[in-house]
Amino acid sequence: MTGLASFHDVLFPTDVSFGATGGPERRNEIVLMTSGRERRNLRTAHSRRTYDAGTGMKSLQDVYDILAFFEARRGSLHAFRFRDPFDNRSCRPEAAPSPADQTLGTGDGSRARFALVKTYGTGPDAYARPIRKPVAETLRVAVAGVEKARPAAYDFDDATGEIVFAVAPGAGAAVTAGYRFDVPVRFDAERLSVSLASFRAGQIPSIPLIEVLQP
Repeated sequence: MTGLASFHDVLFPTDVSFGATGGPERRNEIVLMTSGRERRNLRTAHSRRTYDAGTGMKSLQDVYDILAFFEARRGSLHAFRFRDPFDNRSCRPEAAPSPADQTLGTGDGSRARFALVKTYGTGPDAYARPIRKPVAETLRVAVAGVEKARPAAYDFDDATGEIVFAVAPGAGAAVTAGYRFDVPVRFDAERLSVSLASFRAGQIPSIPLIEVLQP
């Protein structure tokens, strides 16, 4: 069994994750025409993030914690939560999430489900990134600028990544949200190689992680 069907809802050690390196990767196809012009095609709708958590290792305790975490996930078998050190909230990194941060859609009086997204850029070229693993206690949702209470007014469907309202928002009402979030990832290796001698010499092991994209 692969993918999110084997997802462990546990967080990768944050002491290590906040020293990790990495970021989004795009898959584009670029074809050079005989005229010298390029034809560029988007191969995937969404970017995929990769990280190396080895750069976050600072102590032998970190080594022990990561080895234990790797074994509990059975290596690359089970995905898990990872706190991206660069991008983990609905707003700018220096701000606190507010219920007006991200626009999820507009009510029509019958639609009760709204996918949680984070939008990058503005206008027609903006990219809406699906957010499937929000930090539950930080999730704030508003309808027409009025913050709603959870779970009385809404809840979050972890299986689909959607806000589900008890009563559908009225026609023309803007649905917005703010939150902190994690990235679902797995180990992108079947083994970890750690040497105490090399670690004391300042040689950091590689701990590759890759985002698990969801349908």
